[in-house]
Amino acid sequence: MKFFSSILTLLLLASIVFIAQQRPSGSSQHPASSQPSSSGHRLAQSLQAKLDYIKQNSERANPSQAPTVMTEEEINDYIASGGIVLPQGVKKLRLEGRTGVVTAFLNVDFDEIRGGQKSANPLLSLFNGRHDVRVEADAAGSGHEGRVHVREVSIDGYTVPRMALEYFVSKYITPKYPNIGLDSTFQLPDKIDVATVGYHKLTVTQK
Repeated sequence: MKFFSSILTLLLLASIVFIAQQRPSGSSQHPASSQPSSSGHRLAQSLQAKLDYIKQNSERANPSQAPTVMTEEEINDYIASGGIVLPQGVKKLRLEGRTGVVTAFLNVDFDEIRGGQKSANPLLSLFNGRHDVRVEADAAGSGHEGRVHVREVSIDGYTVPRMALEYFVSKYITPKYPNIGLDSTFQLPDKIDVATVGYHKLTVTQK
């Protein structure tokens, strides 16, 4: 289940599947450390119920093909409630969806991601310290396969040159997540056949 392996892209689709893959094998529940807080996070609890349904539906010989719709508000409340543990270096995350496109707004400590490694390469000079990051990507899934293409990344409002971004990803992201890059293709878990990003929502169909 690699659909949310890369926190760099932090896509709406990927977020949902990463949440699903946090469950222990054979269980429909999340580990206690990943459960959304029950205090003041009604939307997070609503998303949890939908994720549990997706997992349970996938265990049927013939899953229901009725679509499951998850709203942007539910997903962001789930993230805010602690429903997922953000990777090292990622301090905040908010997601925004429109037809076929996901935008992630993050606060990132690049020094943590780099693990203290130093480099004299000028392509890496952008990736130092703590900054606000915006990632825009195309995201879709069909035929049990997910596809993500990162369009643009900006740091504090400045667009990162593609060459610098590619170098950073190859050096610090891909070694941790071998199947993830600026263009990624991977199998969808839980018998998800189609995943569609709409206007402030994500719809998945199982088969």
